[in-house]
Amino acid sequence: MAIKTWCVTHPPPCCLLVALQSQVCALQVIDPFESSDPRRWPDENTRQRLITECRESSAGPYLLALVGHQYGASCLPAQVQVSEFQLLLQESQRAGISTLELEKAYQRDENIIPASFCRRSSSSFLESDGKEETEKKRKNEEELRKMLQAAVTLSVCRGLLSPERARSFHTSVLDKDVRFALANPTVEDVTNRCVVYVHKVLNARKDMSNQLLTDLELNLQAEISDPTHDQFLSEMCDDYLPALVTSCHLLVYTFTTECDRRHGYTTARRRAYADSLSQQVYADLVSLIGRSNLSGSGGVIQNVGSLKEERAEQVHLCSILSEFYDIIQPQEEKVRAYVQQKDQHCPLVVVGGPCTGKKVLLAHCAHQLKSWLADADPVGLSYFCSMSVDASPERLLTSLCLQITAEYDHQVPADTDTSFCPNPTVTSFRYPRRSSLGLMNLSELQQHLASLLTLLPCTKRPLILLLEGLDQLENSVGVQIVRNLPSPLPCGVKLIITVSSNQPHLLNTIKQQYSHVGGLPHHVSEEESGFLCVEMGSADTKQCRKMLTFLLGGSGRRVTSGQQALINEALTSCRLPLYTRLLHVHAAGWSSDSEVNESFLPDGVHSSISALLDHLELKHGSALVARATSFLTLSKSGLSEAELADLLSNASLAEEEEEDSVFRPKVTQVDTEKLLLDFWSFLLKRSVGGTRVLFWVSRHFGLVVSKKYLDVEVKRKIHSEMADSFRGWRVGGRGLNKDNQPFLFGSPANESWVNVRKIIELPHHLQQSGRWAELEAELLMSFSFHQAMLQAGRLGDLISMLESDRSPSSFHFLRERRLLANMLRSSACLLQRSPPQLPTVMETNLLPFWGGFPTLGGYIRDIREEKWQRGRGLDILLWPCLHSVPALQGVDDRPHETRVTESAATRCGTVAQTMEDGFAWIWRSSRFVRLRISLSCDQQEVKFTGVRSSGRFLLLSAEGSRLFVWDLTDSEELKEVEDPLRSGGASKRVGGFIAHQEKLGWWWENENFVGVFDVCGRIVAHFQCWSAVTYVAFSTHSFHLFCGQEDGTMSAFDIQTGTLLGSCSHWKRSAIMLMIFREEQQEMACLARTGNIALWDVAAKEQTFRLVREKNSHNESDILNTDYVEDISLLLVCGAKQVTLWGSDSWELLEKFSAPKTRVFTQAMLSQDGHLFSAVLRNCSLVLVWKISSGQCVLSLETNRPPLLLLRTLSETICVSQSGGLTIWDSGMIDAAGTTPKMRSGVKEVVAEKAGKCFYTSDGSRVVWRWSLDPGHPRDSFLHDGAVEKLQLSPNSLKLVSLSAGEIYVWDTESGQNVVRIGGCRATDLLITPNSNFGVSISEQGLSHVWKVAQGSIVCSIHLHLSDAQVLPDGTFLIGLHRGDLLAASLWSGLISKRFSCMEPSEVVAFHTLTEHPDFVVVMAALGAVYTWKVSEETVCQHFELPPMFYCDPGDFQMSSDGSFALLSTCGDQINLLDLSRVRLCSFKAEGIVIKACLDQTGSYVAYISSPRSLEESCTCHHHNRPVLTVTRLSDGEQMGSVQLSENPSTLLVCDQKRVFVGFEDGSVGLYSILDSTNDEEALLRGTEDSKGHWKENFCPFEDPLSWFPQAKPNVNWPQIV
Repeated sequence: MAIKTWCVTHPPPCCLLVALQSQVCALQVIDPFESSDPRRWPDENTRQRLITECRESSAGPYLLALVGHQYGASCLPAQVQVSEFQLLLQESQRAGISTLELEKAYQRDENIIPASFCRRSSSSFLESDGKEETEKKRKNEEELRKMLQAAVTLSVCRGLLSPERARSFHTSVLDKDVRFALANPTVEDVTNRCVVYVHKVLNARKDMSNQLLTDLELNLQAEISDPTHDQFLSEMCDDYLPALVTSCHLLVYTFTTECDRRHGYTTARRRAYADSLSQQVYADLVSLIGRSNLSGSGGVIQNVGSLKEERAEQVHLCSILSEFYDIIQPQEEKVRAYVQQKDQHCPLVVVGGPCTGKKVLLAHCAHQLKSWLADADPVGLSYFCSMSVDASPERLLTSLCLQITAEYDHQVPADTDTSFCPNPTVTSFRYPRRSSLGLMNLSELQQHLASLLTLLPCTKRPLILLLEGLDQLENSVGVQIVRNLPSPLPCGVKLIITVSSNQPHLLNTIKQQYSHVGGLPHHVSEEESGFLCVEMGSADTKQCRKMLTFLLGGSGRRVTSGQQALINEALTSCRLPLYTRLLHVHAAGWSSDSEVNESFLPDGVHSSISALLDHLELKHGSALVARATSFLTLSKSGLSEAELADLLSNASLAEEEEEDSVFRPKVTQVDTEKLLLDFWSFLLKRSVGGTRVLFWVSRHFGLVVSKKYLDVEVKRKIHSEMADSFRGWRVGGRGLNKDNQPFLFGSPANESWVNVRKIIELPHHLQQSGRWAELEAELLMSFSFHQAMLQAGRLGDLISMLESDRSPSSFHFLRERRLLANMLRSSACLLQRSPPQLPTVMETNLLPFWGGFPTLGGYIRDIREEKWQRGRGLDILLWPCLHSVPALQGVDDRPHETRVTESAATRCGTVAQTMEDGFAWIWRSSRFVRLRISLSCDQQEVKFTGVRSSGRFLLLSAEGSRLFVWDLTDSEELKEVEDPLRSGGASKRVGGFIAHQEKLGWWWENENFVGVFDVCGRIVAHFQCWSAVTYVAFSTHSFHLFCGQEDGTMSAFDIQTGTLLGSCSHWKRSAIMLMIFREEQQEMACLARTGNIALWDVAAKEQTFRLVREKNSHNESDILNTDYVEDISLLLVCGAKQVTLWGSDSWELLEKFSAPKTRVFTQAMLSQDGHLFSAVLRNCSLVLVWKISSGQCVLSLETNRPPLLLLRTLSETICVSQSGGLTIWDSGMIDAAGTTPKMRSGVKEVVAEKAGKCFYTSDGSRVVWRWSLDPGHPRDSFLHDGAVEKLQLSPNSLKLVSLSAGEIYVWDTESGQNVVRIGGCRATDLLITPNSNFGVSISEQGLSHVWKVAQGSIVCSIHLHLSDAQVLPDGTFLIGLHRGDLLAASLWSGLISKRFSCMEPSEVVAFHTLTEHPDFVVVMAALGAVYTWKVSEETVCQHFELPPMFYCDPGDFQMSSDGSFALLSTCGDQINLLDLSRVRLCSFKAEGIVIKACLDQTGSYVAYISSPRSLEESCTCHHHNRPVLTVTRLSDGEQMGSVQLSENPSTLLVCDQKRVFVGFEDGSVGLYSILDSTNDEEALLRGTEDSKGHWKENFCPFEDPLSWFPQAKPNVNWPQIV
């Protein structure tokens, strides 16, 4: 809470009115006497209106009064009734007192009810007075006050005026305001809403004689002084206020300050009182606000985008507008008849001109539905689109669907009968999840709305939809909404729409939508139009007069007969309700002697509004009026009073006034409130996102304000100022306060509230002021903004903003925004149900692609900063493999769905398509645009038949064998290719197109002609071959042209001369599909349709070229497509059953990839760097991606529709569907995800170094990988001759010991060498002693051996098999189970020297050594007993027995190194723990079935992986099916954090340095760091830097790990002893 120190600035007496504006204590303080200039103080009438407004609008305290030790002077009354004023004049004159000055000061006004004398207005504060003039006016006012009070005293003495009435002439301003504020008090009005501070000062006056006064002197002084003010003050403080304390529980504080009589009430005492009072006021306001139980008032509340909130806003808006139904409209009866009529399946359209009352009529009718349909239970849903904050077809239809679902209580009404429904077969309906409903597209929403309207409404509970303002929405949004409404209307559904008569486009759309609907009444003239029509016009003149009289009477005014005649004449020319209200404002300012004529009354609504603004400029100042109205007009959703006052209070207003040579001090809150009171008839308050904001009652005020004050530059400037204000800046970008306007307000309870005003207004003003870069950087790519939007229930709006392509030239990070949008959309189901998951979800999804989107580094740092501020979380240091990549964009926005005939893409990212209907569509960056060409004015549009691309060029073919070339880097103009050989007849199909430098070539399908033309479309040459041309290639310098043909022939031509240079033909006569020319070697490689490659020497320009060599691919089928990447000399050849890769340097076959069983390839395409290839398979809805080096299928890319074709641009991979829809991925993201390192099988084991720099993984194959945490990539690969069964790392991390196929391998981790290979061990398990010098091999069938790690020689042998064996931390014994007992074998002799046995019938089931207590072992017995066994002394201590529900599962049992915590078991979603430090059992529930659990060695945390519990049966999204890693702190059970895992886990390990390793079934590894302290900044920064380092390598991890080979055979062989 921010409370300004007004107590110091304004010592008592003063009156403060406090209006609470938000739930988090944002206060609006109105001090009527804030200004030091008395001329700016509001009069009594204005103060009382302010008090009333505060009392009615404040959700909490509304009055704070400071009563000081001085009563204050009385004020001159603003008006006195005629009878009283004349009485006072008569008594004064009778007493010989001159009343001339009094009569000059007051003026008689018969227009006041009752007639009164009014105080003449003094000079306005806008006028500058000198000091002498000011002092003269002050003395004159003091004389008037004395004169009036003398007259009042005389009238009381003569009994002509009652003492009670006379009191009002002596009462001070403070006394009057307090009594008015507390008039007619009730306990509810006063308790917790008002507080009064009374300050009594003793000896306030300084003793000028510098000695103490005697009692006699004090009595004499009291007799001399005037007792009136002291009596009034005493009466208020000692009688009036205490009485309210008793009756209404008014909160009153009384302070007494006793001063030294020698000094009186000094400045120091004043300051001390002000300071203490400030502290007391702050504490009291916090307490009062807390006790007000505020809910839903303010701009910072949670989930304001919910259905309940939006519905409440519309209902409130409807109530406000219905109050303006002052004139009964005859059209109301027509609306009533429509609502009551049954079997009506068309809408009712209310048509009228501007200001005819369509909106008010609709609001009034919405309130009458219950009375009109008394025999039913109607559901009325009104939606005022013209006043909607976010008006889009998707949002409106979504809102309607949600509100209909809520109104019908999510169920089909019990009385629903099939006779009431158009579709009797509909008996059930499955509602989609509310979270997914907000992300449906228009067609899905249309279908869902139609289903709802068909199923739910019935005759007993009909639905009436009232839609207002569709015609006022921008970008034809209203037309889109109408087209998505069901036609005809289902039974039980009525639709009422308002349309302005000047919007024929929307009327035509309604007509087209419902033109086929019959059943209209015969007397309706609109039968052919498909809808009923009610026309609104001007109101009746008598009704307007009656309305005006009523309004004047309500404000205590009337007009003279002459003035009334003028008004009647004006109402004859314009009979609109809004014009009548404007007339009331003008007429209310007339006095009875005002000289008015026709020029005083404007002749229309706009003129009246402009005249009102002119009048207010004279009263308040032109700059204040202009800026205030401009702010209100340009706001997106309206402004609260506090926001408007803040905008007006900056210095630029004074600067503007100075430019007009008019002095203007800083605008105070009172100045703003006084101006708003003058606008009160035309400003309404509504709730938007929980905040009460002001908005114009009619859009015409905004139109007039825009025309009068807002040119383009001024509008941009004001939008910029408002943006700065909502950013927390002052105007002009000065004085940034980050805490002033955050996106989220926090609280001590770790909860947060959304700054709804900022997320609504700031994007709008940044956009309108042209500050696109700030909009993109500070909002669209800001994690805090995303968090606020999600928490506010506006995830759909956020995704729409990110996907928006508006002003693409001003945005620089379109790819980044699309990536964020896609990730949010794919996670919507989870995020809308659990908004706190946003940081984890976005970090998990973004980290793998960080390197390709460096701009998102700030986004990720914000996420980590947020976790650091919370003091807990899981940092992702190494991310596992992804199995899919989010698409940047899915495009399928064309109105008609036809099949695509051809698609092509250029390297610069443009996609062109031709369709079966002859249309051509061009996609560039954001959306499809239809390509239109007319060759002449009288010809029809060209119908396109195909499209090809090469480099930067597109070649489009059209009917009549026309060709058009488009250079996408040069111009936007298509140029027709001049083909002299073109003839009429059937259209030909282009066989191919190739561009090289400035020459372009094409050939027709199944024809033997090749054409060459330049970039301007002019033909350069024509060539004719022996058979149909199948491929064409240019030489490096474009001098020669090579043509491949159907019969396997290759011909070479000189382009300049047109001569044939030479030819060759392969003996197999297979068609040539591809030719690759190598200039330096003068070799041409020809790929035949069968997949064979023939290499020809073309250096000698002879008639026949020489065959150099031939390569056979042994393809089982013909080639489907090829893809050649020249930069890396790699050729891909795709057949139906296999894909082959060739290196063009040596023309050797590199790899072969077979299609999955029962599948066939239809197309394959290389990645840009050649490390991956993507493929489309027949009848498969996914695009599959293979990693070439490993041969694994690493990714499956999801598409919008079944894929048809793959295209590649410089940075994107594009999938085209049969209907032409596009799914677009970033190629870098595919490379990053597809090349993330992983082992071939699931990770079986993970061991980590204590230093935390490296760790090792095994997947059960012959390979062990060593990973480096910097850069998070496998660095070394240790190869074995058999499958690796066991892995151990020595405590000093110098030796890695592995068990493979019955042999032991010892690897030196520094050199990577296999130093020892032991044969004949027959071991099943391995252990290493704490000193790293000895190893223990455990054998189930033979001897177990203790051996030296360095040489592999045996130290001793152990004859008994010890299961689950462990080495004591001091390295003396091997502890293990044998037939229910726990045995200890000496590591020096191998003898069993210690034994622990349980009493019958129990046995030992689990045990654990303690690192910090090397001589102790914790033992768990089968019947639940818990022991500690001191091995050296063979002493046993039984601690307690576990209850049956806390059994010990040997497979789960783990213990911390100090023995403080033990993990006993996991069962379902239960995790059972034993806290030995406090001797207690603990159990807590996970959020799903526990798959794996691991206790860290320090006993601080338990990490577990659980399968998610389905939140909803209908939810099948991958987020709800993912396993979840969770870390919980054991000391208090608090959850440190959780992360969704992308794959099923196979191993889990928690090691030192608070790190958690997760091995996955796909062979990848995830590493997570536990953040558990707000002071652990170093760990946070370390994790961030680790992730940065990982990305540098992980973005391009094409190098395989360095392989280390084992010794050829064992260098140590142990004897085989049975």
